Amino acid sequence: MIISLEHVTKEFVLYKRAGRLRRERLQVRAVDDVSLSVDAGELIGYIGPNGAGKSTTIKMLTGILVPSSGSITVAGVDPQRRRVELARRIGVVFGQRTQLWWDLPLRDSFELLRHVYRVDAVTHARNLASFIELLDMGSFLDTPVRQLSLGQRMRGDLCAALLHDPAILYLDEPTIGLDVVSKSRVREFLASINASRGVTVVLTTHDLSDVERLCSRLVVIDHGRVIHDGTVAEIKSRFGEYRTIVVDLEEEAPPLVVPGCETVRVDGVRQWVRFRGADVSAASVVAAIAESARVRDLTIEEPDIEDVVTRIYTDT
Repeated sequence: MIISLEHVTKEFVLYKRAGRLRRERLQVRAVDDVSLSVDAGELIGYIGPNGAGKSTTIKMLTGILVPSSGSITVAGVDPQRRRVELARRIGVVFGQRTQLWWDLPLRDSFELLRHVYRVDAVTHARNLASFIELLDMGSFLDTPVRQLSLGQRMRGDLCAALLHDPAILYLDEPTIGLDVVSKSRVREFLASINASRGVTVVLTTHDLSDVERLCSRLVVIDHGRVIHDGTVAEIKSRFGEYRTIVVDLEEEAPPLVVPGCETVRVDGVRQWVRFRGADVSAASVVAAIAESARVRDLTIEEPDIEDVVTRIYTDT
């Protein structure tokens, strides 16, 4: 494994006003006994509501914060004790921040980062050429960073985080504020570098469509604790108990009556029939619909990942 957390806890001390001259000391546990391992080459989603402990975990993994208790190993080293060494083996992208130089052309930022990370000229040139093509950055390499659009800057930040060939890439809200086209390009790039270069990617995001399109594994954290860890398919199967069959009939008809199901919507010849997967199979529902009406077409809608995650929070 390339990342390992064992019983990791992080506590902060806060002071709250308790009168005119008095302050009350509060101890807040941001991360609470988290144990987690990530294998090399995995692309995992690490999600949770605001204040759940996501960013605190990432900061401990990068060595910025020290855990109150427990142990962390990243790429074979302790992040807190060997932070400089680890910095050369990880890449970090925060959607709200940049490591690019604001007033310099994008190309110059990349050259400066070569010296910061002590990357040899041949490796740097090879990686830069590859990322320019994959991220379609050729048209704005000579544009000052302050003049770039949000989507262009994000592509620049992704390139900057990977030029030194890190084994691990941490992403905190990488598509926040991006338009549909820019989001799609970023997603395609992340999938490509994970598949072709074997870069381990840890993605924290509130955009669950990022998780659904990119991640095979989803770790859900709430109030500092991991409340679920599994594949996206497993989570949908366990928590997405309802599925929907969208039926297009040959002609308009009253709501379909199917045993074990509920017709939740009717719009002309189209009807939405919902059923609980644990009670009946999709095949039996389709057969019952076909027997009771003349069907032109039908499709099965899988549970929406956002609804599934909401249910995880609710049930735990």
